Amino acid sequence: MGFRTKRMKKLILLTAFICYINVFSQDNEYQKPPVFEECQSEAINDIKECFNKTLYKFINDNFEVPEIAQNENYKGQISVLFEVDKEGVFNVLYTDAIYDELKTEAQRVFGLLPKITPSTYNGNPTFSQYSISIAIPLKEYKSEIEEQKLITEVNQLSEIQQKAKKEFDSIKNSLVPYDDSEYDSQLNIPFTHTQYSRFDREMNLVGTNSHTAAKPYVYSDVSKYYDFKKVNKELLKGSDSWWSRKLWDEHLVQVQGKDYWFTLDPVIDFSVGKNTNSDHDGTFNNTRGVYIQGGLGKKLNFSATVLESQGRFPDYFNQFAETLKPFGPDPGIIPGRGIAKRFKKDAYDYPVAEGYLSYAPADFLNIQFGHGKNFIGDGYRSLLLSDNATPYPYLKLNTKFWKIKYTNTWMWLRDVRPEVTEDGAFLTKYMANHYLSWNVSKKFNLGLFESVMWTNTNDRGFDINYLNPIIFYRAVEFSTGPDAGNAIIGLSSKYKWNDKVNLYGQFILDEFSLSDVKAGNKSWKNKFGFQLGAKYYNAFDVKNLLLQFEYNQVRPYTYSHNSIVLNYAHNYQSMAHLWNSNFKEAIIIGRYHYKRWSADAKIVIGTRGFDFNTTEDSANYGGDIFGDERERVSDSGIKIGQGNKTNIFHAELQTSYLLNPRNNLKVFTYVSYRDFNPEAQTTETIKNNTLWFNLGVRTDLFNWYFDF
Repeated sequence: MGFRTKRMKKLILLTAFICYINVFSQDNEYQKPPVFEECQSEAINDIKECFNKTLYKFINDNFEVPEIAQNENYKGQISVLFEVDKEGVFNVLYTDAIYDELKTEAQRVFGLLPKITPSTYNGNPTFSQYSISIAIPLKEYKSEIEEQKLITEVNQLSEIQQKAKKEFDSIKNSLVPYDDSEYDSQLNIPFTHTQYSRFDREMNLVGTNSHTAAKPYVYSDVSKYYDFKKVNKELLKGSDSWWSRKLWDEHLVQVQGKDYWFTLDPVIDFSVGKNTNSDHDGTFNNTRGVYIQGGLGKKLNFSATVLESQGRFPDYFNQFAETLKPFGPDPGIIPGRGIAKRFKKDAYDYPVAEGYLSYAPADFLNIQFGHGKNFIGDGYRSLLLSDNATPYPYLKLNTKFWKIKYTNTWMWLRDVRPEVTEDGAFLTKYMANHYLSWNVSKKFNLGLFESVMWTNTNDRGFDINYLNPIIFYRAVEFSTGPDAGNAIIGLSSKYKWNDKVNLYGQFILDEFSLSDVKAGNKSWKNKFGFQLGAKYYNAFDVKNLLLQFEYNQVRPYTYSHNSIVLNYAHNYQSMAHLWNSNFKEAIIIGRYHYKRWSADAKIVIGTRGFDFNTTEDSANYGGDIFGDERERVSDSGIKIGQGNKTNIFHAELQTSYLLNPRNNLKVFTYVSYRDFNPEAQTTETIKNNTLWFNLGVRTDLFNWYFDF
């Protein structure tokens, strides 16, 4: 029994001793810091002291105090946070000092440190972090006790913390060269007639299943017919200089990662000009802004444009802007841009912001929500929906399947006239559009259009009845009351004669009385208009030469309503043709481009009928869509040009050189001649002829219309 007891005691003592040795060993292994080569022979308890001493001596031997610190007799410290990674490499994480030169020198010295044996945790290499204070002037290292405040070990990092510390660098390392992702995206191609003419022929070849009326297009729809990437490569200047690349070939900022990309460009429009028969010093425009676009994944894209502008334009343009005066102190509205404040004595300040989200949950559906403009038609003008008004909030659905494209657009508009303003606030009104495009054959396209305008009658706000994307608006408008809304229907068509010629047209019907048509008395109720046009691609076998002819006419009182708030307009501007109604016009356009050069010529000849707006004659002749139909001049005998008949001739020529195809930055020269000849001169119809010269540099992202 005693023998067994002695053996048991020895076994317990031996087990305890082994456990003690194991614990001691693990504890010391846990505490083991990085090891310089000079410290390899040191006892484990002395390694930390040796590490501190060796590091401090290395810094003292290699640190060169910058001249600025010497000249100032600077006395202070440099704080450095650094790590020794699992490979034994020193990495500076952060430096702090009064002079940047001291920070730079500290980073240089740490970059000279040799690779050492890393810190270990349970026998495995791991990261270790330290902070050090370097005294200036430099001091010699004395002992761990005296210098313990100079080198301090930071708490050991867990695995998840180590990964977190590398997150920023991993994001940076995951970036790839930008590969023109915008051209495969759901982003809109900025709508300008000049830009769209570059790929108009490719989209209208006989046999394509494209739909070209609803604009703007998204890149992914057009890239099936037009190779943007190839064209841009052909236009490359190919310089290696950063400034040269950004000027000629690239976005200012372009970033792309695994599931995202974005670009950023400045927007400018700096122009100066002179128009004849004017008292002011000249015309100018000064626009500065930013243009951002990007994508998150393959289905979601975004774009934003923010602009700040000041400008003074030809006299006729300024006068027209001030006839659009909104309620309040502001002098007018810059057509197509927005409400303007007074700038200096006779110029305007007009900010503009546009932006949208574009989402494609499936290949057949694109959803957009934003603030901007839309256009429906194959011509230069549109009688259905145009882009000559200022931007507005909208929700749009584009659905494509088989030979059909169906576009639904809901818009939030405003009437800013003083007579409809309530409690100092502009009147809100709403518009909903349906447009069905059907490729009946390889050559023939048919489009069906309907639109309804309504206001917050009886506090109904945005009427849920019009959210239905497939209902007939005319029936809903009829069921809600005779003055609850203003519905318009329309028709568009296009015929591809061959690959070089196509014919197009539109018909708009605001109101129609069959009995009055049969009576042949030219009733005011027959409110309609039509468009006929033709395009000739590569005209006369000249590559990239486009010729276009277009005729438009709209009868008096079209787009107006007996409730003056239900006119087909936004911010005092027509949502259809720039000339409102009671007009006819013929347009001839020529467009040519060669590499980065382009030229556009246009002639507009037309007749408009204006009101006299005098005490002797205050009747509504049908040209002002904001007027009250009940004040019409007559029930019958209505004809285009009635009232103050005005003949208009407008001709313009613009040449440009494309500096950067990525953001459409170009230098341009522009000259126009306008002859405006009314039968009677009033405050709104002043006889004049204007010759305007203008030149500048512009980021061309939208259409400017000066032909009214």
